[in-house]
Amino acid sequence: MDSSFIYVLEPWGPEARALFKELSKRVIESTGDPRAGSYLGQRISLAIQRGNAASILGTVPRCGGFEDVLDFI
Repeated sequence: MDSSFIYVLEPWGPEARALFKELSKRVIESTGDPRAGSYLGQRISLAIQRGNAASILGTVPRCGGFEDVLDFI
């Protein structure tokens, strides 16, 4: 497992980490690619980042520009 996305797993509870490890193991077994678990982790990490960005952008008024965001901060 690549350490570049391990930070994403830190806030996860033990059950979520165990599930991820099991899924990674199964993906590696089914594909035969030892990097498959790493790819899975990267995809999950990217999905979390996109979700976070969507959540932040959801708070910005549609009619305003980024000037409104700077006033909010």
